[in-house]
Amino acid sequence: MLGHGSGVRPSTADACDDFCDLVTVPVRQGLEAVDILRRVGARAVGPVLHDGACDTLQFLVPPGTADAWDLPGSACTHTGGDVPGPADVSAVGGGWLLPPGDIGRLTDPTVLRAALGEAARLIAAADDCR
Repeated sequence: MLGHGSGVRPSTADACDDFCDLVTVPVRQGLEAVDILRRVGARAVGPVLHDGACDTLQFLVPPGTADAWDLPGSACTHTGGDVPGPADVSAVGGGWLLPPGDIGRLTDPTVLRAALGEAARLIAAADDCR
């Protein structure tokens, strides 16, 4: 669980409890989006999980994001506070690409949506060059 000592806070001005939603994307698009967000600024991207097989990345976003998320090729789910802590993640074969303690904020869903769109366009352009 994301506890009060984890330092994870929403990127919006509204106060939030320890709940968050997870945006899940294919790893290639997710890594591109992380690069894009890191170029925008270190505070633009929050904690990011990867699965054990490295097929997907999950961005931690403010609670309620799943209610309106509709970006094709991705999914957003409510966690109900069920986000694993750093020790739990490694126990199930996944891990943190960007751990909560290092980042301290959740990713803004509007900024993430734009980065994922740009990432998809970059990937399509690269694939068209083959």
